[in-house]
Amino acid sequence: MPTPLPKVLITDVIRSTHQGDSHGGVYLVDLETEEVQKKLDWNTGDIDWEGRGGDRGLRGIAFWRDRVIIAASDEIFFFDKDFNRLSSVRNDYLGLCHEIWVAGDRLLLTSTAFDSILEYDLQSDRFVSGLSIRVLNEPPPGVPIGPQHLNFKPFDPNAAGGPHKADTIHINAVSRMQGMTFISGVRLPVLFIFDGRRVGLGARLPTWTHNARPWRDGVIYNSTSEEKVCFADRTGNIRAAIDIYKHDPATLINMNLPSDVAKPNFARGLTAWTGDPSRPGIVIGGSSPSTVSVYDIDRAARIKTITFGNDVRNAPHGLAVWPFA
Repeated sequence: MPTPLPKVLITDVIRSTHQGDSHGGVYLVDLETEEVQKKLDWNTGDIDWEGRGGDRGLRGIAFWRDRVIIAASDEIFFFDKDFNRLSSVRNDYLGLCHEIWVAGDRLLLTSTAFDSILEYDLQSDRFVSGLSIRVLNEPPPGVPIGPQHLNFKPFDPNAAGGPHKADTIHINAVSRMQGMTFISGVRLPVLFIFDGRRVGLGARLPTWTHNARPWRDGVIYNSTSEEKVCFADRTGNIRAAIDIYKHDPATLINMNLPSDVAKPNFARGLTAWTGDPSRPGIVIGGSSPSTVSVYDIDRAARIKTITFGNDVRNAPHGLAVWPFA
């Protein structure tokens, strides 16, 4: 018998919400029983109400020891596993944070509004490093951004003189494996690799990807523009491209909103699961509205989907396998 599917924790960003409304939450979804529990409802008056996702909602998820770590736009929150709030941290160079990642006792954060990756020491409770990746020479229209257009610059996140606020590449994912940091974004053509001193080139990526990270001998990612979950080799050759769940528009609400504000079938949030040796190719992804799906890369198939809302404004963002019993 196969091992039961795990529970996953999901955050969402509610686009085009109004002040006083909820603008996001945290959900614990049991993929085996399909039970959905709302653990947090994110509602505050201190919000920038402009733009699309903007400052609204909760984003990346990570775990450290017995803590749950959840990113908002410019603040990182620490909870216990019962979602009692313990503490939070900010930084002058943290803005529009998307995905986060824990490696040992270090927390890596994407600071999209500053074209940067920040690193935070969880034991000493302090930011320890920053890396800015910024377009300095914009290519001509139709020409993809390449390394020759970018500037990579380490900086001290605790001092003045760091990067100014700008989003030129839309960094949205970071991970670290075997001492190497992997960085991707909407406008980046490859998965960049940072060894602490130099930046190298990893797997090729199409534009408009989210959640790209190394997996097996290649890379997995949400191809958001194509509404697919993909696995590709290091040269960019697709080995599996699986359609996300497509909602019937007639079953959804708020479909009258502009598509650049809120739309269905927006793929974001992706994690791998290694809990069943008989099914080594399982990855789990999110999509709008309020949807989580299980994919078997080896079979190139979506094998299960759970939807727990029909409002197109609800866009899943962070997604991680729940590590606690």
